[in-house]
Amino acid sequence: MAELSTLARPYARAAFEYAREHNSLAQWLEQLGTAAAVTQAEGMESVLDNPSITDERQAQIVNDVCGDAIGAEVKNFITILSSNKRLSLLPEIHAQFDLLKSSQEKSVDVEVISAFDLDDATAERLAAALGKKLEREVKVSTSTDNNLLGGVLIRAGDLVIDGSLRGRLNKLAEAMNS
Repeated sequence: MAELSTLARPYARAAFEYAREHNSLAQWLEQLGTAAAVTQAEGMESVLDNPSITDERQAQIVNDVCGDAIGAEVKNFITILSSNKRLSLLPEIHAQFDLLKSSQEKSVDVEVISAFDLDDATAERLAAALGKKLEREVKVSTSTDNNLLGGVLIRAGDLVIDGSLRGRLNKLAEAMNS
């Protein structure tokens, strides 16, 4: 996994810089997401891994499947990826582009999993507190998991805050067993 991210990083950064210079970060993110989904579609792997299909033809196939959902600049980017045999990196490039965009915009997507449904007021207070702590604009999505027993589990990128009763019980069990 680390190898994929290392290979994808320069492409994601180059695409990000280009999109930022042209004030089209949101469009590029969406279009890269479309292209990434196409490369992961069932049957596409056999096309991308087929050595008898030229790089140009692979790029053309991906661009044709994407159609009007992607612009000329992203199509050119796909052609460059294909000529460097890096089309399989598109999902990772999309993910890294999204991280760069979030960092630029000083925003973070936060997933809050709770044992019970959170009302809007509680979710807003939690978003405000997290925004202050992370010094970013926080976009909260909530879900429920009855297995937590109580409390919340918060995921913001690679930061995980486990304030669930299940998490506390697991920590207690680990402490007692060691």
